[in-house]
Amino acid sequence: MMSKKKNKKNMQEQQEPLQKEQTATNEQQTPAEEAQPTADDRVKQLEEELEKQKKEYLFLMADFDNFRKRTSKEKLDLIKNGAESAMRDLLPVVDDLERALAAVEQTDDVASVKEGIDLIYNKFMKYLQQQHVTPIESTGADFDPEVHEAVTTFPAPDPAQKGKVIDTTTKGYMINDKVLRHAKVVVGQ
Repeated sequence: MMSKKKNKKNMQEQQEPLQKEQTATNEQQTPAEEAQPTADDRVKQLEEELEKQKKEYLFLMADFDNFRKRTSKEKLDLIKNGAESAMRDLLPVVDDLERALAAVEQTDDVASVKEGIDLIYNKFMKYLQQQHVTPIESTGADFDPEVHEAVTTFPAPDPAQKGKVIDTTTKGYMINDKVLRHAKVVVGQ
């Protein structure tokens, strides 16, 4: 009987470490299994993340739309009021012209009226130069369709004048190397 008891005891002693090992393994797996989200938890987490991304996207779209509207409004204001400073600077020339017209009514001295008009013209041309507006020199120059508009052609009195501008009917102007108004010219043929 003793040997049976001994065998039983030995078997229990051998099984005890195995049971302890299994218990330890089960205890180790339980926290790891709890740390891993279930499929429902993962779906819920992804849905929350998707909602967060949607909100951020909507905020960005709203910001962009506001930026676009603000930029359009500013552009329209610039176009609408862009000429404001130019017109404000022209008002002194208009004042001078009104004074000249009043002087014409009151005086018979043509020379002083002419001198006054010359002063106003020079003042106006100085203003145009400040705005980078320059006249296009045409008469005697080669015809250039980029800056000239041929009103008519005329037989050239001299063969050297063929293809050249003989007369300028309306002076052209450029602003910052861009044609503001083409010069209307008569071209020699």
